Amino acid sequence: MNDSSLILMRLGVISVIGGGIGAWLLIATPAPTFARLVPFLILFATILFVMQTPVNRWLHLPAAGKESTKAWWIGASVFQFFSAIYGGYFGAGNGILMLAAMGLLGLHDIHRANGIKNFLGVCINSVAVVAFSMMHLVSWPRSLFMAIAALAGGYFGARTARRVGRVFIRRAIVVIGFVITIAMLWKMR
Repeated sequence: MNDSSLILMRLGVISVIGGGIGAWLLIATPAPTFARLVPFLILFATILFVMQTPVNRWLHLPAAGKESTKAWWIGASVFQFFSAIYGGYFGAGNGILMLAAMGLLGLHDIHRANGIKNFLGVCINSVAVVAFSMMHLVSWPRSLFMAIAALAGGYFGARTARRVGRVFIRRAIVVIGFVITIAMLWKMR
C-alpha cells in the first residue's frame, strides 16, 4: 500500500466519523454562535496556509513520506478529526483548513494535497448528506444543482490547476480564503 492510499484510508475513516459528529451537532444545536466564529476560522486557516513554509522551516518538519512517524499520524488524525467535525457542521473554508494542515504536516505537493483534501471532503460531505437526508433537511433540487456544479468544478479545476502551476494555485487559495473571510464578516454586520 503506498503512502497516499494509507493517508486516504486512515484519514478517510476519521473524516467519516468527524463529519457525522459535525452533522449531528448542526442538527442538534443552534447555529448562530458557531456562524459568528466561521469567518475567524477561515481567516485562521488562510493564515495557516500562508505560513506553512516558514513554520515548516522553523519547526524543521520533514516532508510526509512512507516513514511518517507516529507523531505525524497523531497530528494528522487529530487535526483531520476536528476539521471533519467543522466540515460536517458548516464546511465553508474547510478545504483551505485541510490544505493548511497538510502543508504543515509535510504534504508540500499542492496537487497531491488537493487530491487528498478532495477525497476527505467527499467522506465528510457524504456522511453529512446522509444525516441531513434522514432528518429531511435537504432541498434536493438545489442539492442536485450544487452537485453538478461541484463535479464540473472539480474536473475542470484540476485540469486548470495543472496548467497554471503550483504558485498560482497557492496564491489563488490565499485570495479565496481572504475573500471568503471578508464576505462573511461583511454579511455579519
